[in-house]
Amino acid sequence: MEITIKDEYIKLGQALKLAGLVGSGVDAKFVIQDGQVKVNGEVDTRRGKKLYSGDNFEFEGTLVTVK
Repeated sequence: MEITIKDEYIKLGQALKLAGLVGSGVDAKFVIQDGQVKVNGEVDTRRGKKLYSGDNFEFEGTLVTVK
């Protein structure tokens, strides 16, 4: 799956919402804090982690690439 951003970066919580993997920012906060999200293959618990074009993140078996 891919998401396309128009700015230089997107924050991890926003990216999860944009990809439709969580219903709200609150949901994103909890799954990130619980260590359920991997960024570029590593667990990242920072909701504000900046993702740039070429980065990827994974949640519940879904891999998403930022374009």
